[in-house]
Amino acid sequence: MFTLTITDETFTGKILNTISLNFEKELVTIEQIITQRVTKEVEDYNANLSEYFNGLIVPTDAEKSLNGYKIKDRKAIDAERQVYIALDAFQKNGFFVLVDNRQAETLKDEVLLNAQTQVSFIKLTPLVGG
Repeated sequence: MFTLTITDETFTGKILNTISLNFEKELVTIEQIITQRVTKEVEDYNANLSEYFNGLIVPTDAEKSLNGYKIKDRKAIDAERQVYIALDAFQKNGFFVLVDNRQAETLKDEVLLNAQTQVSFIKLTPLVGG
């Protein structure tokens, strides 16, 4: 099992959020990283249905607040839809993924995981999903 800690950062390098993911293989693609990240965020939210959601893709009916994005009806979020939106946003430069300070260019880019691997997500605009 390989653990990868991802950070969400601003352009200036300020860390906004961290999330840890586990992978069974040491060679993964950017698509697999994004998919697992979004799926984990949605599963964590759906397990509690808390008032706020903090994740890569903001659900459609969420309102921005000081503590994250407030979900109006506290309903379960569709992970598959959120993953689709995230993958599409990556391809349209809605956010950047940096692997060891190098920008990933395609969903098929491969990442060899080790203890020093650093992956950062840099959002350009709020990403709204379903």
